[in-house]
Amino acid sequence: MFRLFFLFVLVVSGSFAKDKIEIYASFVDSKESVVKAYDGVTVVYKEYFLTSKEAVYDRDSGVLELFGNVRANYENRYKILGNYAKLNIVDKEKAFKPFYMIDKTSQLWISSSNASAKDDDMRIDGGSMSGCNPNDPLWTIDFESSTYNTESKWLNIYNARLYIYDIPVFYTPYFGYSLDKTRRSGLLMPTMGYSSDEGLFYEQPIYIAEDNWWDLELNPQVRTNRGSGLYTKFRFKDSKVSNGEFRVGYFKEKEAYADENNLANDSHYGFDFKYQNSDYIDDWFGVNVDAQTELYVDVTNMNDVDYINLSKSDSSEYETASQLLSNINIFYNDNENYYGAYFKYYKNLELESNENTLQKLPTFHYHHYLDSFFNEHLFYNIDIQSTNIYREINKKALQTDVNLPVTIQSSFFDEYLNLSYNANFYIQNSQFFGTEETASGLSYDNGTFLRQHNTLSASTHLTKALEDYTHSVVFSVDFIFDGFENKNGFYDFEETQNEFYNINDITNVLKFNFYQYLFDKQGSQKLYHKLSQYYYYEKNGDEKFGDIENELEYHITDAISIYNNTFYNYEQSDISKLYNEISFDSDVFDISLSHLYRDFFDDKLTNTNYLTSSVRYRYNERYSYMARYDYDLELNLRKNAEIGFLYQKRCWEFGVRYAQTNRPILEAGQTSSIDDRYIYFTIVFKPFMESGSKPMFIHHLSQE
Repeated sequence: MFRLFFLFVLVVSGSFAKDKIEIYASFVDSKESVVKAYDGVTVVYKEYFLTSKEAVYDRDSGVLELFGNVRANYENRYKILGNYAKLNIVDKEKAFKPFYMIDKTSQLWISSSNASAKDDDMRIDGGSMSGCNPNDPLWTIDFESSTYNTESKWLNIYNARLYIYDIPVFYTPYFGYSLDKTRRSGLLMPTMGYSSDEGLFYEQPIYIAEDNWWDLELNPQVRTNRGSGLYTKFRFKDSKVSNGEFRVGYFKEKEAYADENNLANDSHYGFDFKYQNSDYIDDWFGVNVDAQTELYVDVTNMNDVDYINLSKSDSSEYETASQLLSNINIFYNDNENYYGAYFKYYKNLELESNENTLQKLPTFHYHHYLDSFFNEHLFYNIDIQSTNIYREINKKALQTDVNLPVTIQSSFFDEYLNLSYNANFYIQNSQFFGTEETASGLSYDNGTFLRQHNTLSASTHLTKALEDYTHSVVFSVDFIFDGFENKNGFYDFEETQNEFYNINDITNVLKFNFYQYLFDKQGSQKLYHKLSQYYYYEKNGDEKFGDIENELEYHITDAISIYNNTFYNYEQSDISKLYNEISFDSDVFDISLSHLYRDFFDDKLTNTNYLTSSVRYRYNERYSYMARYDYDLELNLRKNAEIGFLYQKRCWEFGVRYAQTNRPILEAGQTSSIDDRYIYFTIVFKPFMESGSKPMFIHHLSQE
């Protein structure tokens, strides 16, 4: 026997020599194969770092026992507490009595009478777990048994009962959860609700992620009075520079619900596909070019707007647009030239058929960037676009546009005055094909339009550094006037006003622009102000003056900013367009208020008069309140209204939100809308649920 008053390091030998145990203690006794350590024992074994009052290690059996105030850290992530621990080095088994483990990252703790482990698998007998303060937890989950894998970090719980304080509220025979953020297959948080019209609502997302380059989310849902459906989303990342997403969905209405609400369709279905590649030439062909190459795809189709509405549980996300646009864009861009191809397909959900809708399939685009001659006093560039304008019926066209601006410019008076002259040459050619099934009386002869117009510009740019700010002022005058024009065929027809004619008139005009900017010492823009006025000198009276535009953006403080954009019409002596927005963002308040007004001065067009507002108030770190209100003043119609609060603590969140919304639907033969009222209950048990996730419980009060 011997006693040491210093650290003792023991290296295991024999059949398990590859496993190493290091024991540090103030006093160590050894007799034959048994080592006893006392007073401040520290043990290092693989990923475990353990401390206790006493330790006994048998080198023959490979069994290490720890007694009194046992503390174990695993990979510096998990902390295990108990009064007794046993590690069998030969059989790679571990046991703890009693057992208490806390995950440092998620703050989830598990407590039980005992636990055992072999290799990476741990079994925990009946106990409790929570993410709350263990002294007085708001919620706990009691379980009959549990298993945990330290490698996959996946926790399985069997016969689990959820308690709010001491009140049981939920039972499940099985519950699984990951203690890390690794993507893995499993069930996501469900959404449940009730509607007086649609009945009980339940959606259970199923997440599948078997490889690190793709995942699949299945969202089956049932609305007991309305029907059922399935939405799926497949996401993938096929290379370092590309990724995509494909979503498809189908919902089948019950016959009684479809008839009662006069729905145009008893089934709602659709799909959308998104894909982008930021370097497709190198990715696909292995050719590294000194250029920017990108591909973007956004293709969507559906039979009506309820395909989108039924895919969402939050009323604030309801779709209000009736137009769909599918895009495919691809381009190659270097320092001198740009080559692009664009495919655009339009669909109006309010029409029974889109066979007469014009599509751009495709548009080819070439642009040569600005070049200069004569010591950078003469500049030019060229832009060419050719578009195949297609539809299923009636006339189609191949339309080509060419723009060639040539500019001469120079500066005078020590660069205080900049003068330039621009001669812009524009050509459009239209080649028609197909037959016209409707009698329009328009001649679709092939034709060419040629025009040249001119712009004289004078400008000055002044900058002055002040004590706390830098002030910059720009003033410019543009004189735009006709050159010459030549046209034939389609363009020479006197009543050329249809979907293929897109030539904008050039009006002789003077344009006055004034800009000013204010920057602080850090270079942040504090003020932007623009004043713009058109003067049509060939017209009479008030028609000489186009709408004057005043635009102002001012950051009063880091938290407060205002924006205004106003157009005033002299002929009508009235405002034609007005947009105001004020926002306040701070640690306590977030406030946003905006108003859009537009008067077309035309009895055939509906004016725009729309108000949006939102506010969020953080009373303290626990309580926050929010409200939102959107109103169409022109139609005297409330679009959205919400009010609610959220209570947050370390281990849970609870929120209530009342919402009213006006959402569109497609009825037989016409479009309409429905007023919905909802109550959203958000309940988050951390760490099992993510903070800020969508509402878990929805009470749909009524439809009007």
